[in-house]
Amino acid sequence: MEKVVGLTLFLCLIGRLVNQFISTEIRLIRKRRLRIRDLILNTQSRLRRQRRRQRQIQLYYQLRRRPPSVWVHQRANNWWTVVVPNFTDEQWSQNFRMSEDTFLYLCHRLRTAMEKRDTNFRLCVPIKKRVAIALWKLTTNSELRLVSHLFGVGLTTVWRCVREFCTAVNEVLLPELIPFPNDDKLMEMAMNFEQRYGLPQCVGVVAGSHIPNVPTEYHAEYFNHMGWHSIILQGVVDGNGLFWHVFAGSPGSMHDATVLHVSGLWDLIGQGLFPNHTKNIAGHEVGYYLLGNAAFPLQNWLMKPYSDTGQLTAEQRTFNQKICRASCVAEKAFSRLKGRWRCLLKRNDSHIDLVKTMVLTCCVLHNLCETHGEQYSEEWDPPAAGDQILVALPPEEDAEGAAMGVRDALVHYLNTDNCASPLLE
Repeated sequence: MEKVVGLTLFLCLIGRLVNQFISTEIRLIRKRRLRIRDLILNTQSRLRRQRRRQRQIQLYYQLRRRPPSVWVHQRANNWWTVVVPNFTDEQWSQNFRMSEDTFLYLCHRLRTAMEKRDTNFRLCVPIKKRVAIALWKLTTNSELRLVSHLFGVGLTTVWRCVREFCTAVNEVLLPELIPFPNDDKLMEMAMNFEQRYGLPQCVGVVAGSHIPNVPTEYHAEYFNHMGWHSIILQGVVDGNGLFWHVFAGSPGSMHDATVLHVSGLWDLIGQGLFPNHTKNIAGHEVGYYLLGNAAFPLQNWLMKPYSDTGQLTAEQRTFNQKICRASCVAEKAFSRLKGRWRCLLKRNDSHIDLVKTMVLTCCVLHNLCETHGEQYSEEWDPPAAGDQILVALPPEEDAEGAAMGVRDALVHYLNTDNCASPLLE
């Protein structure tokens, strides 16, 4: 009996210990579950806070306007901001080849085509500064680095200002300042030439000039008869020294007569662009015509001097003298063009397409300065470059009978008392 009671007590004790152990394990499991749940919740909460913080940072940097810190460098531009505003009229003319009033007019006309807007990354270069950079480059043909230091801008900015300025001038101002003359304008130019030089029906002088450049290909084609690389600028000048037709870009080795053909002027006039407005001179109906040098072919709309073979008559020599004196208006126009815009005198390292655009831009600016009465200093005159060396056409290619008839009529007219108009230099 005692053994049974003892065994029962022992089993009860064992059961109580087992129950206590199980209860303890259950509590530990519950605590571990709670800790795991809290850890998961805390981790999820921390991740949500991190994502929210990242979104806030991104939004902050998107809304905040911050200046670029790596690719924008602070540059000194004291010359433009301090010195130029105090320029006198003479200093404006010396540095930019025009007065401040004409400069402001130019900025106004090109504002729509050239003006830029500020961005979140940088402030744009103002329109006046952009125009001044381009004018300085055209005036001096300085290296891009020198222009960059002077105006406090980057090299790329200088190049972009020049390119965009020239493009804007050709698109906006060239059709206005170098238009092909209408009937009334042709009549006005003919009267002007007759009053100044005694030449009836003459409406202009066609001439060419070589512009130095450095071609990247086809070097032989651009190598001219003077021994350097160039492109040819052909222009038609009226009696006031203004261009009314320009063409640039032909290789320097090309003959003047060939340039005349490819310029389009030959086709335009041949298709009747000159109106049928004739004048009876020495019994011959003479229409409008241009003057050219010995390198051009004689046409009824293109007069040139007689080839001096030592057998010219006195009347023919007089004709040659008067033609040459009248043709000086083109020589003077090209001289003033190159004197103002020195980029036409020096070797230009820009791409050939940009050089063509720069040349046409200079012609437009020449007309702008002349019509606005801008002063021209004789010290700007370029040295004689010898680019008027001419190669005359063979006699069999020289002319048709109609053209020779026009020239003979002019010879007769210029050697009679009917030609009383003074010759002006």
